[in-house]
Amino acid sequence: MTTTADNRCDEVLVALRRVIRAVGLHSRQLERSHGLTAPQALVLKTLIGLGEASVGTVAERVSLSQATVTDILNRLESRKLVVRARSSRDRRRVIVSATDQAVAIMSRSPPLLQEAFVQRFLALEDWEQTLLISSLQRITALMGVTKLDASPVLAAGVAAHGDEGALPAALEQQSLPDS
Repeated sequence: MTTTADNRCDEVLVALRRVIRAVGLHSRQLERSHGLTAPQALVLKTLIGLGEASVGTVAERVSLSQATVTDILNRLESRKLVVRARSSRDRRRVIVSATDQAVAIMSRSPPLLQEAFVQRFLALEDWEQTLLISSLQRITALMGVTKLDASPVLAAGVAAHGDEGALPAALEQQSLPDS
């Protein structure tokens, strides 16, 4: 590899580390100041916006698996931040809603890290959005992690709890391509 290629590779890795570090710092700040992990705050914010919803609807809105959202809701319910009730129209369905206490906490919490990103990303031209998506997808392919499920890492890994071992453990479970 040439020096120029080495420098470009280093620039990519530094940028990735900055993103990972920013997510970790923001998550720790949110947890210290409001006692919520980033995924818990995301679920609460979504529930507050919806008023009430099924677990499946919440999972779809936050792009996490239904099992992950159920786990998050269990923790939030134990803290009395959400309540579950049977739907009056279909007794088989469980509807979840945020409590007044959750609304109060979220009104005082800082904006979620991805909110500023979403605003800035949407302000980009279509071609630039597509270029960024393509570049990130290529990076995941180069790292050999295209099939790695990101939701457990977001819910219980480095971003949420500063667990430095979560990503390596997840990578070990991933079948990586032969070099």
